[in-house]
Amino acid sequence: MDTSKKEHRPPVDVKGAAAYTGFGEGYLNKLRCTGGGPVFIKRNGAVRYDLDDLDIWLAAGKRRSTSDTREVAA
Repeated sequence: MDTSKKEHRPPVDVKGAAAYTGFGEGYLNKLRCTGGGPVFIKRNGAVRYDLDDLDIWLAAGKRRSTSDTREVAA
């Protein structure tokens, strides 16, 4: 059984998510409406992103070539 504790990283707002991912705030806002973006948290109108979810979303975009969009880098 793994008893190691995961480091707590508090969620970030859109500005923090943009800085973390390197994408613009506007792009993240658009993806929230159209889909395809990272999972987000919305409570009382405030949008936050869990850094673990941002890492997963970024990793899902990894590719080995531009010709095969289904091929994900390991």
